[in-house]
Amino acid sequence: MSSRVDAEQLFVRFFLPLYPPDARDDLARARAEDANPAGNPHILGHLSEAADQFVRNAPALFDGDLGLDRSDASMHRLGLALTRERRDAWAARGAEGTPDNVLFNAVVHGAAYVGACVVASHGAAWGVRRPLWESVVRLRSRAGEGDLAVFHWWLKSLADDALAGPPGERSGATLADRYRTHVEVPCAKPEELPVLIAGPRPLPRLKQPRYDLLYKLLRAHLPELRDLGADFPTPERFEAYDFRWMDFHVIGGGRMVLCAGASPHGLHLFWLSAAGFEKSAFFECDAFPDPVVRVEGDRLVTLTSESGTARVHEMLWWGP
Repeated sequence: MSSRVDAEQLFVRFFLPLYPPDARDDLARARAEDANPAGNPHILGHLSEAADQFVRNAPALFDGDLGLDRSDASMHRLGLALTRERRDAWAARGAEGTPDNVLFNAVVHGAAYVGACVVASHGAAWGVRRPLWESVVRLRSRAGEGDLAVFHWWLKSLADDALAGPPGERSGATLADRYRTHVEVPCAKPEELPVLIAGPRPLPRLKQPRYDLLYKLLRAHLPELRDLGADFPTPERFEAYDFRWMDFHVIGGGRMVLCAGASPHGLHLFWLSAAGFEKSAFFECDAFPDPVVRVEGDRLVTLTSESGTARVHEMLWWGP
């Protein structure tokens, strides 16, 4: 493939030639129009069969068994297995823009599998589109109700910006990232997490954010947290962030602690639960003025400046 691959290139080269002419001429209409208004179960059966086909093909596609059981956990195993080398190998097998191409088949069946996971685990429903791989998944959650364009998740997750570099340093979101953000986080039940801190407890700012000083601060002010967890940044990685300061916010009624650190490149957020590190997020921003994190009920609000323009990001307290 070319030296730089984005989602649009993948779509045009491998998928667009296989769209019905009327859908190709008006993609916006095809993506908005319900292709199964009568709720024909046979059409929904085709989507389920496509998901099953992906499971059957997976051992050959991924050189092993990923345990694709339509669970949330299987989506994370699948996300880790998607690499640029694998994408390019699939793309090279079969002519571009034909139904014989392996990349085409992996993505259209894979989109059905992602949708099947949301339907099976979170009570979502299919919204059928034409062609069938453009179908969306309608999900109701605490964040509201919306249609998840799972086919387009695949295209974006196979672009170079989502596949280049270590997982924590990529500029694009992986398939697992998208599933976590749009499905798991909105559907999570964080109130079931064990309470880490009982009662109000202010935690001081870490003015010299070195790993050893972070460890001492947590031991002194948060002794309930026994371990940062295997996935928290290593001491070397933590030092490389070159944090200027780090604040700590008790959130979720004491179920989590949010570590917010300002680096020369932006704002880093790390969520800690009783089990240690849970997840992280990064917002690129100017070094001045300092970014601000506010806890407002069940939401977190970050205030940053990017190239002199004020930015506001909102998310649920248990993270993106």
